[in-house]
Amino acid sequence: MINRAEHVLKHTFGYVSFRGDQKQVIQTLLDGQDALVLMPTGGGKSLCYQIPGLVREGLAIVVSPLIALMQDQVNALQQLGLSASYLNSTQSREEQNTVMRSIHDGSLDILYVAPERLLLESTLNRLMAAHVSLIAIDEAHCVSQWGHDFRVDYLGLHVLRRAFPGVPRVALTATADERTRVEIVERLDLSEPQVFVSSFDRPNIRYIVQEKGDAKAQLIKFLQGHRNEAGVVYCMTRNRVDGMAAWLQARGVNALPYHAGMGAEERSENQRRFLHEDAVVMVATVAFGMGIDKPDVRFVAHLDLPKSMEAYYQETGRAGRDGQPSDAWMVYGLQDVVRIAKMVQDSNANESHKRVERAKIDSLLGWCETNTCRRRALLRYFGEDQEDTCGNCDVCLNPPKTWDATEASQKLLSNIYRMGQRFGSGHVIDVLRGKDNQKVQQFGHHKLSTYGIGAERSDKQWRSIIRQLLVQNYLLVNEELYGALQLTEKARGLLKGEVKIFLREDVESAKPERVKKRPLNVSDSDQELWEALKQCRKVLADEQGVPPFHIFHDATLMEMMQYRPQDNAELLTINGVGEVKLEKYGDEFLQVLSNF
Repeated sequence: MINRAEHVLKHTFGYVSFRGDQKQVIQTLLDGQDALVLMPTGGGKSLCYQIPGLVREGLAIVVSPLIALMQDQVNALQQLGLSASYLNSTQSREEQNTVMRSIHDGSLDILYVAPERLLLESTLNRLMAAHVSLIAIDEAHCVSQWGHDFRVDYLGLHVLRRAFPGVPRVALTATADERTRVEIVERLDLSEPQVFVSSFDRPNIRYIVQEKGDAKAQLIKFLQGHRNEAGVVYCMTRNRVDGMAAWLQARGVNALPYHAGMGAEERSENQRRFLHEDAVVMVATVAFGMGIDKPDVRFVAHLDLPKSMEAYYQETGRAGRDGQPSDAWMVYGLQDVVRIAKMVQDSNANESHKRVERAKIDSLLGWCETNTCRRRALLRYFGEDQEDTCGNCDVCLNPPKTWDATEASQKLLSNIYRMGQRFGSGHVIDVLRGKDNQKVQQFGHHKLSTYGIGAERSDKQWRSIIRQLLVQNYLLVNEELYGALQLTEKARGLLKGEVKIFLREDVESAKPERVKKRPLNVSDSDQELWEALKQCRKVLADEQGVPPFHIFHDATLMEMMQYRPQDNAELLTINGVGEVKLEKYGDEFLQVLSNF
């Protein structure tokens, strides 16, 4: 059957060969075995279940957590002439009945369905009466309570083993640590699955982390290097999303908001514009992005710290799915450290879960403060060793300076101790710098021996020291005392002078040398043809109401421009041009090419 799979790859999807573990995963499913697949965003996960779903006789069921993901995938499959549909709450009763009839008469190849809909007794019974060939559970990390995007509806999916005996199941995700992988297998009740773990490396993504100062000004400066490019700006709260989108719009940025508090119609329209139009910047909470298959997102910016390394990797992975240079840019500061500590403390989780969450946060904070290659540290977190530095992160491009912060740290720790470990960072810094204000007078802190001993450093410098001591576990934030800074046991050795500590010198990051952006190989003489090919694609996309990349990806247009095919046979050799798309669009693109 693998020969049939290779035929489908070439003639339906238009690709010459499989990538990475795709062939091995497909072979496993064709053999009727379960599988767990970890493959980075843009690595080709969908082909791992779409192709065996088409080769095996019967209906392939794809469990997907988001309506937007289903619609995007189904539209793309229908562009290839495949019989694919979905079941979700946006459909009318008549539309749902039409899908059910196609399931019953066996005319449907692939069905996308949300877990809550799949587990309805009526839906499950109808599907159990059909001939099901394969079950794919996408975004499988959603089943893990230790993961970064837990969805309670996923917990019932273990029943699929009993409901569809002998049907191979594959769980897929872009990110999961060892604990999460074990939980996925257990909670989904996978049967001795083959486990495929691809490299987590996304070499085209440049990782940049800066100390948060004036976040808006920093963002605008960053966006100057991404004019006329699509990107995502992540914020923690809905209000912050709305405010930031309006602020960017006022400064000429084509920015749109997206969060769960918006009306469904407005949210859907903003998502449509992001997919269909060029150079839209989506300002969003993390509710946006999962499964959005837009290949030319050139940057992902975080104005607030994510919840974990897994969440950060998942969110930044939405950039550069086409393999071309992209940026993952983030600012973070002391307030982020305090806020996240409070979120964990205030959660309703048990202590065991809170310990895991704290460990995940500590890993992310440690990564933010690293003095070594960010990519190597990121890969190490996911259990992957990389010997060489990447040369494509801020640390590699602009190695940070360190300084002996032993004496300054001792002053800070002594001051916190003498203040009774009852005050937050702002007041601690005021006392260190010898400020004379009402609160200092009220508590008599102007009489302390540590009053004014840190006057030589600015507020910003002291915040940097506090942030780094928190990350290195010399300090903690006690939320039960309104964010009071307190010493840990580890601080004892530093106070006694038994250890020295070197901290990062926070300076405004020099702007890394720009790598020429997409398109990579468009010379001045080819620019007119490139624009003509894109315009042809846009006209076809607008006629059908689909995003341009559903017609052809940029990489496919690039190959057309490079090889200049002159007839159908030559056009069919271009990656991304299958037989269906050749029949649909071949004449239009050949006409454009013949004019140059």
